[in-house]
Amino acid sequence: MARTEHYDDPKAPKPNSLVPAASAVVTNERGEILMQRRVDNNFWALPGGTMDFGETIVQTAEREVREETGLEVRVDGIVGTFSDPRHIIEYSDGEVRQQFNICFHATLLGGELRSSSESKEVRWIPPEQLGDIEIHQTTRLRLEHFLQHPGTPHLG
Repeated sequence: MARTEHYDDPKAPKPNSLVPAASAVVTNERGEILMQRRVDNNFWALPGGTMDFGETIVQTAEREVREETGLEVRVDGIVGTFSDPRHIIEYSDGEVRQQFNICFHATLLGGELRSSSESKEVRWIPPEQLGDIEIHQTTRLRLEHFLQHPGTPHLG
């Protein structure tokens, strides 16, 4: 399913859905950040996705990292809440979602790095190289907040 992200776009379709989602900034011992190149829009992104019935939002973040990257993590902090109504995600099936994401920091526990059906490529990226890859501005906001304001959750 194709995905188009709009931000502050007056031509964006009106949302018809609001779904809780989680993402995670996972760092390794070298301070690199786990990123994935998404299949649906070709942007580099943090691992994450929508909450399932019967799980907590923290379990959502940990599950999504495992499904999308093959790595096991433990959530140990919150980067922030991201619910800007100007961020609209349009799917090819007709769903138009207003973004609602809680972004966590997570510690790597183990596993084997691999891509998935949702990711073309998964790799560790040094923070100073994040400007060299194509990242949607809303993901960039999460990364910048994590790097510039550690320990202080973004509320927005």
